[in-house]
Amino acid sequence: METEQALAPHRRVPAGADTDPPCRAPERIGAFLTVLTEQPVSLYAAAVLRIGYGLLYLVFLLREFPHRDEIWGPGSPWTPELARQLFDQTGWASILTLSDSRPYFESCYALALVTSALFMLGWRTRVVSVLFAVVVASFHARAIFMTDGGDNLILLMALYLVLTACGRRWSLDARRTRLQASRGRTARSSAAPDTDEFRHQLGSSQRTLTAVLHNCGMFVIAAQVCFLYGSAGLYKAQGGSWGNGTALHYVLNLDLFRPWPELSLMADEHDVLIAVACYLTVLLQVAFPFVLFGRLKYPVLTMLLGMHLGIAVLMGLPLFSGAMIIADAVFLPDRFYRSLGRLWPRTGRRPDARKTVTSPSGEPARVPSQSAPSRR
Repeated sequence: METEQALAPHRRVPAGADTDPPCRAPERIGAFLTVLTEQPVSLYAAAVLRIGYGLLYLVFLLREFPHRDEIWGPGSPWTPELARQLFDQTGWASILTLSDSRPYFESCYALALVTSALFMLGWRTRVVSVLFAVVVASFHARAIFMTDGGDNLILLMALYLVLTACGRRWSLDARRTRLQASRGRTARSSAAPDTDEFRHQLGSSQRTLTAVLHNCGMFVIAAQVCFLYGSAGLYKAQGGSWGNGTALHYVLNLDLFRPWPELSLMADEHDVLIAVACYLTVLLQVAFPFVLFGRLKYPVLTMLLGMHLGIAVLMGLPLFSGAMIIADAVFLPDRFYRSLGRLWPRTGRRPDARKTVTSPSGEPARVPSQSAPSRR
């Protein structure tokens, strides 16, 4: 999160200024309110969340395309009538239960695929984000007894991302904005002074509302991930199997979570590593909310990435692991993503690239690059 960096310029006190402790609290509160209402934070992290969850749900729908009727369609054992009866008790809703016809279901499935792709690309993000949240909620509610935990997190993140300005970076919306600015379409038309003043006030109010909603949404996402890790770690610490380091041994021997039995048996042969992994898992999850504002968060996030990859491979839960890995990206600062963006064009350049110029005779001539040694 970029809140700490955004507050840094406001914390500088000029020489000779009064630094009494009673005066610091109001200044910090004022600086925090300024950042909250004027500057959207972690725009690149929000873009990563948009791209990640849009791509993840698109791959999920494509993967389950051959089984879509058995999971969500009219041919599912959990029929639309049973789903509607459950909705009357729980208050859930789904667009998939509005009709029992197969053409309607196929249309909804195609709409879900298109919406996920457009949300990932960032096309008209404000509207498409709402459609994406409706799609995820509808599919989740339709097959609520067939989830693995990853669906719950994707649903929460889809709802939170509606509040954010996740289309400001790395999106078709951002590209369109740049093109409009370069073509000079931002020129003001002749209007009355009172109209210009009204437009200025309206634009200022809109920017403030966008910044507040975005910052609150990103804060809720970060708080949700911290709560998830903290509660999972404290819950594990209460169990005897995690305390004696044997919990992963029992997990690796469950037929329900053994996509590759030989691999699970191979991992289960190392008792010491299994015990260390148990203790390290509990320690990382409990300590996660307390290491987010220091450099220690980078090795912790790296170890959590390895843990989720192990869950995806050994337990066969790629959707859950992918949802958690994407959620962890909210804690990486924007300078990290900007550095990745600067490295991308460098990797695409060839170190031995040569420039082509035109000779006086009209034929192209190659000029060696500066890094190449000159020949005499």
